Amino acid sequence: MEHDQLLLDAIECANLAGKIQLQHFRTDNLNATAKLNDSDIVTVTDRQAEAAIINFVHNRYPGHSILSEESGAETRNSDYEWVIDPVDGTTNYNAGLPTHCVSIGIRFRGETIVGVVLAPYLNELFHAVRGEGAYLNGKQIHVSQNTDIHKAVVSTGFPVDKDVNPDNNLPNVARVLPLVRGLRRLGSAAMDICYVAAGFLDAYWELNLHEWDVCAARLIAEEAGAKAINFRNDRCVSLLVGSPAIARIIDPLLSREPAR
Repeated sequence: MEHDQLLLDAIECANLAGKIQLQHFRTDNLNATAKLNDSDIVTVTDRQAEAAIINFVHNRYPGHSILSEESGAETRNSDYEWVIDPVDGTTNYNAGLPTHCVSIGIRFRGETIVGVVLAPYLNELFHAVRGEGAYLNGKQIHVSQNTDIHKAVVSTGFPVDKDVNPDNNLPNVARVLPLVRGLRRLGSAAMDICYVAAGFLDAYWELNLHEWDVCAARLIAEEAGAKAINFRNDRCVSLLVGSPAIARIIDPLLSREPAR
């Protein structure tokens, strides 16, 4: 199957979901409800945007598997899998903050071959096809060339069980924060990673993510020259993404064992 056609269809899906995000953004009809706890919420937009993407895939690629945040896995006897986050950054979205996006990755035999991340309010479309580079609104992007950790601007995030689990990333923050120019918390893993790809951030790390958070953006970052490192294997997806120079400095600072 032509990767370029898959890319066009993934972009079409992202635009469908993005329009739904804009339709409900900063309105009073989001109907946010808690999933695991008050730090993990879902809105009517998550459900509607996900349904639009899944219906598109069902109609255009009925044999493909799907892994999506709200609906889980639809496994088919297929080499292809769509990995979907209909609203990455739901807390931001629900609060009226603009840092939220649609994330769509397509895997072939387990390897991500297409990645699309659309931030509709900011009008930022990131995409990549494996082996063809990474792009923001059609212009090729590359990671930061900064090699000085003291001049680095990095970002991170915190797991939804941060209130009850001491393995909550604070020890990592304490080690990294004094070394860098600035530490940010954008609230959308896919956008954090894409901003690393574009050189806006020098690095990003977070633990306890999921495949739908990172699948598309990780390909975009790697195609832009980023280094991606799974620094933990016991907290779902725990990922460091950065320019090679800054990632090499931050990597040994991140804990490989749970905080106690």
